[in-house]
Amino acid sequence: MKQFLLCAALLVGACGIQAQEQAKKAPPAPPLTMMIPDLKDGGDLPIKFSCSNAPAGVSPRIQWTNTPAGTQSFAILLHDPEPHPQKSIYDITHWFIYNIPANVTELPEGVQNGDLPNGAKQMKNIRQTAGYFGPCAPPALIHHYTFELYALDTKLDLSAEATRADAMKALDGHILGTAVFVAHFKRAQ
Repeated sequence: MKQFLLCAALLVGACGIQAQEQAKKAPPAPPLTMMIPDLKDGGDLPIKFSCSNAPAGVSPRIQWTNTPAGTQSFAILLHDPEPHPQKSIYDITHWFIYNIPANVTELPEGVQNGDLPNGAKQMKNIRQTAGYFGPCAPPALIHHYTFELYALDTKLDLSAEATRADAMKALDGHILGTAVFVAHFKRAQ
């Protein structure tokens, strides 16, 4: 009987320690969240952000919250995953901006092309310019445009001639959090 009581006491004690350890664990951090104030997620993209606003549209204001611990930089990719005759495995890249400093939580509307004063860099888009090229679906066809935000535990070391495949390879193993935002666009006839 003594052995039974001793085993029961040890079991209760072990359960109590386990409960205390679980209580000490912090709740999970909220996920990285992206907002584009002038757009509704899943809604239509205004013309001013498209290629219909010559020469290439302007980038929308993008905000994010809940930066994961350990973030060293951010990257944003805008791409069109719809079928396209010249489509590669990575579909159509409209914008890839990276090495956005970890303390930044917003990009203004109309980000200039090329490298930015805060150290952020931009890769070449489908039009071979280093910057934003607005959605440009063929007339009468609705395309989905996906904005992807990545929180990274490093800064990316990419050459000026880096491709999207190079960028995605550099991201591999360094993503601490992601957020996605989708907009639709259809160019007028």
